[in-house]
Amino acid sequence: MTSAESIGSEEPTEPDGTAPKGFDLGKLLAERGAERYDLHARHLNHQLPRMLHTIGFDKVYERAEGAYFWDADGQEYLDMLAGFGVMGLGRHHPVVRKALHDVLDASLADLTRFDCQPLPGLLAERLLGHAPHLDRVFFGNSGTEAVETALKFARYVTGRPRILYCTHGFHGLTTGSLSVNGEDGYRDGFGPLLPDTAIPLGDLGALERELERGDVAALIVEPIQGKGVHAAPPGFLLAAQRLLHRHRALLIADEVQTGLGRTGDFFAYQHEEGVEPDLVCVAKALSGGYVPVGATLGKDWIFKQVYSAMDRVLVHSASFGANAQGMAAGLATLAVMEDEGIVANARHTGDLLRSRLAALVDRYELLHDVRGRGLMVGIEFGRPASLVLRSRWAMLQAARKGLFAQMVVVPLLRRHRILTQVSGDRMEVIKLIPPLIIGEREVDRFVDAFTDVMDDAHSGAGLLWDFGRTLVKQAVAQR
Repeated sequence: MTSAESIGSEEPTEPDGTAPKGFDLGKLLAERGAERYDLHARHLNHQLPRMLHTIGFDKVYERAEGAYFWDADGQEYLDMLAGFGVMGLGRHHPVVRKALHDVLDASLADLTRFDCQPLPGLLAERLLGHAPHLDRVFFGNSGTEAVETALKFARYVTGRPRILYCTHGFHGLTTGSLSVNGEDGYRDGFGPLLPDTAIPLGDLGALERELERGDVAALIVEPIQGKGVHAAPPGFLLAAQRLLHRHRALLIADEVQTGLGRTGDFFAYQHEEGVEPDLVCVAKALSGGYVPVGATLGKDWIFKQVYSAMDRVLVHSASFGANAQGMAAGLATLAVMEDEGIVANARHTGDLLRSRLAALVDRYELLHDVRGRGLMVGIEFGRPASLVLRSRWAMLQAARKGLFAQMVVVPLLRRHRILTQVSGDRMEVIKLIPPLIIGEREVDRFVDAFTDVMDDAHSGAGLLWDFGRTLVKQAVAQR
């Protein structure tokens, strides 16, 4: 029985033996599931199916569990992307599934807007236990909402308009978070945006010069940038915090991707002793992979200034924020992380993965660097030394930067059934952010596959470079 057929397969029938009237999800998927790419091309972002067809990623995945997918033929795929970090516990963790069944079966009086349900308070309490210097939580529905909340709160309590962010930073795509996005490709054509200024990650001099202008509300920073997997230099976050507080501005830590154990500590800022951000943004893995949840953690005085009187009780809110399903998913996720030692596993397995990959740097001239923390790993490629490979590299770079990394990603999926992706547009970096539950088996599988692809790339011929020429033609045609 396929996954589509199994959905609703135990539904009761009418007295005459016919199927019950109403919505039948299993039947709908069985009848229309094969149209998935056509439906997307007609009604959603038409460039997505086009891109997937082009690079051979147009797979039909039937089911998933943990760190694996299976296609219609029963072939197994290893997930090293985790839905861009959403699937921290892998897919369909039984504890999270049960929590959601339980909360649905409870028929709670959810989202009345004029009562105080217990689940939001319980989840806030559990989250704040991992950040004891913070006091209160606002719940939204996504990472970009968590960032928007932090930006609004920082501007309100400081009375200043300008937010600083780091070059190449990524904090979301709604208008406020887009204003602090460090990649012009996302910003172009969507202005005017909020007052903002970019500084290089780690540049304390640039930070101080901007602060001296007296109009800065906050600096928002990812402790490890998702684009390119670049960590803040040692000591930067603590020194930045001191500078910001000296100038009565705030430090916002964007932990949407790095938080909840991804880097081997519960929050990535905790790698640096003494760092205590004023506001912390989390989302993605908090969902358990099911119900979108975003949270902004902050200091008591910030919340009390924003919500300073009863007539300001709804001055910042979210219609679906703190809904029972999201809160149950979050509580179950935190329980699993504690019960199964998820953070320690991310640290141990991440160290193993990075060390195995780093050992290949001297073996392959196209492989320039392996970096990151925990299970957030960047693999960077660069210009080779040998003449034959250098000419092929130059061909790709002339067409479009980032094509070599895409050349590696494609055979990892098509030849080895491992899902990965490049770290950002025009970047020769692959980012690995697998589910935090993977272990040595998955590390062995990935390293063996990566070694095979690198051997092919360094042969100077073969299918890998044939595909590279195809990518070059497409890149040139799009100019």
